[in-house]
Amino acid sequence: MVFRARSAAVYGIDALAVDIEANLRPSGGEFDTSPNITIVGLPDTAVRESRERIRAAISNSGFFFPLDKVTINLAPADLKKEGASFDLPIALSILGANGDISDLDGLDGLMAVGELSLDGRVRPVRGVLSIALSAREIGCRHLLVPEENAREAAVVRGIDVYGVADLRSAVMIARGLEAGDGSTVQPVRLTEDELRTRDDAGQLDFADVRGQANAKRALEIASAGGHNILFIGPPGSGKTMLAKRLPTILPPLEFEEALEITRIHSVAGLTGRTGLVTRRPFKSPHHTVSQAGLIGGGSIPKPGEVSLAHLGVLFLDELPEFDRSVLEVLRQPLEDRTVTISRAATSLTFPADVTLVASMNPCPCGYFGSNRECRCSPMQIQRYVGKVSGPLMDRIDIHIDVPAVKYNELRGNGSPPGESSAEIRARVMKARKVQLERFNGKSFSNSAMTPRDIREYCKLDSESESLLERAMHRQGLSARAHDRILKVARTIADLESSAAIGPQHLSEAINYRSLDRHYWL
Repeated sequence: MVFRARSAAVYGIDALAVDIEANLRPSGGEFDTSPNITIVGLPDTAVRESRERIRAAISNSGFFFPLDKVTINLAPADLKKEGASFDLPIALSILGANGDISDLDGLDGLMAVGELSLDGRVRPVRGVLSIALSAREIGCRHLLVPEENAREAAVVRGIDVYGVADLRSAVMIARGLEAGDGSTVQPVRLTEDELRTRDDAGQLDFADVRGQANAKRALEIASAGGHNILFIGPPGSGKTMLAKRLPTILPPLEFEEALEITRIHSVAGLTGRTGLVTRRPFKSPHHTVSQAGLIGGGSIPKPGEVSLAHLGVLFLDELPEFDRSVLEVLRQPLEDRTVTISRAATSLTFPADVTLVASMNPCPCGYFGSNRECRCSPMQIQRYVGKVSGPLMDRIDIHIDVPAVKYNELRGNGSPPGESSAEIRARVMKARKVQLERFNGKSFSNSAMTPRDIREYCKLDSESESLLERAMHRQGLSARAHDRILKVARTIADLESSAAIGPQHLSEAINYRSLDRHYWL
């Protein structure tokens, strides 16, 4: 008898449905030395090792493991099956073929995932959200997942999600569903409040930052247009403090954006019992991070920090301290907003639409240009800033000097408190709304404009043309820097609700590239 169960395999952040077929055939007697369970369909080591886990889990859950030879086929057979998430559906298919679930040929409309312990408990797995989306796409009405993954899978509407603690409870649910009696166990439901994205404002606030008006202005522009930004200043000037508050002025997540972020975190195994990721991510990897840690990789490619920061902020503190080869792998993600990881057998693409915030000191000791004495030689300074390549700097739209805060500003003597994150966010959201209308309702920012978009939406008058031409010649800017200046100028104009880019907008955008000549030419 052939019994079929359904599961799914995760590839990148997507999941593909996998049919699991179990067939029982009589043993060949005492001279038959072939394995009791044979798994075919390109299983990896973890899937092949599941034979002993499944046998023990079935026996220790009070079921009879068949004495017949069991053949398990994972279809489609030309796709490699990886991980331990197939344990539960394989066990259900064996029990179904043995007559412990129903007399039907398979579990109609049911998909299952989960790793089994030897005692029959079901352990959590990665990528459950992607699997739930795949189940809905192929028309499965019910999904069995480990209890710890149930809230995450329940984010997907249009499918009943059941959290199972062990194999016995999974069999009971499967029997009830096949008999048409699903009332004994209720599917997991999330309330509207649990599905609502959260506002970051109120945790950290720009009102806490003393002084640094220019840096705050630059961050407002960066968040309004999705631009990358670099802070250069001495230690203790507030670079990290400013960067950590950037998420508080970014627009709140839309539900579809939260769903996309959760899929990435689910594949990386970072969701746990939290369900939907409701806030924009902020990732700050240490400068000792490897290439695989930053952009993703491994024998089974997993997303790196740049993908985990998707639709949020990637903060690289002390930029020159990162290994140069690690920084260079950021070039393609910053341009394409995706990361493609190629291996011999497959090529996977992860989203990587981040706002990059980087910080660095102006010299090795950190005090060049400040009110403290700098003891670094010109050669040392040049060697230090040279750790960051020109091509990478070219991809950072805004370079802003962050000087040490003056005493009166630090103490707040005679100066009004700074603007709150809520006030700045209101202007940012207004500018984003303008961009949304400009690009016909698509989730789009000025930083993602194509050359065709730049020609259409970044037209200049004669005075602005002359200003940009002089800047290009004097600072020796590249064609990429030319486009990024226009994108930043478009964002500045949007913040002022200006339909056209004026000379004042362009002048401010050019000023944010003035450090190019000072440090890197």
